[in-house]
Amino acid sequence: MKIYAALIGLLVALSGYGHEVRPAYLGISEREANTFDVLWKQPLLGYRRLPLEPDLPPHCTLELQHVGDDERAALIQQWTADCGAEGLVGHRVGIDGLSRTLTDVLVNVTLTDGTTVQRLLRPEDPYFTVEIDEGPQIFGYLVLGIEHLLLGIDHILFVIGLMFFISKPSTLIKTVTGFTVAHSITLALSALEIVRLSQAPVEAVIALSIMFLAVERLRGATDTITARHTWIVALAFGLLHGFGFAGALLDIGLPKEGVLWALFLFNVGVEIGQLIVVAIALALIAVIRRSKVELPQWVIRAPLWGMGTVASYWLVSRVALL
Repeated sequence: MKIYAALIGLLVALSGYGHEVRPAYLGISEREANTFDVLWKQPLLGYRRLPLEPDLPPHCTLELQHVGDDERAALIQQWTADCGAEGLVGHRVGIDGLSRTLTDVLVNVTLTDGTTVQRLLRPEDPYFTVEIDEGPQIFGYLVLGIEHLLLGIDHILFVIGLMFFISKPSTLIKTVTGFTVAHSITLALSALEIVRLSQAPVEAVIALSIMFLAVERLRGATDTITARHTWIVALAFGLLHGFGFAGALLDIGLPKEGVLWALFLFNVGVEIGQLIVVAIALALIAVIRRSKVELPQWVIRAPLWGMGTVASYWLVSRVALL
């Protein structure tokens, strides 16, 4: 399994994208009858803004109140929206430009009577009609969790890196379990704001974890800490990856009602994404095994050098932001 994981690692290591595509957030809170406070949080990609704009009904007049950013490299804009006698209920709200991106947007509308309407907007469905009988679309957190893992190249590289050290099913089970338990703990602690860490150093250490795995495997020794205790290494670094997973939840926040349920669904989504990666890797390994192809040594080492090089670049670039 160690050898056949090489081809999978090679494909993933060619990607130079180190950050997941984080979701944006649009919060619309009714201050008084048909007057709304609008909050727009849009994560930046390399401090570059995607061409996205909140799109409220044409009868709503927006007055800009604030423009800024936060420590998580997200653009923050706030408006006051006067929607007159028509209000928002029964009208379309969406994100202009969303269909040309890979980003999702969580929209949360809160009315003065406490009614909450929540919707996850995706590129193929960038608008929705505000209806008060919809109720919160809390299962959107499950989708966010899956996409957060699958679009987070650094998290995928770490999982693939671990597979270079796995040679039997029992080790695979212990490793996946250790990683899952660890990141579930820190994901919850961070999302519930019990423990707070700055995202920049967390992302730097995540890059370091990938580089560490590449170096350990390239050494070729069987007595390295990762070779002897793969599941312990997965557990230790999993604690840090959990803070990284929490980044998406810190961007969009958790609903006032059903906080634990939303957190649970997001975590389940992350696990589903992780299992998808492992399943694809195992399927490719099985195909290569059946083909009985003897891989030359350079094919085994090249993806490790690729992973280590990419991770080193991420580490330097992320440390520079501290």
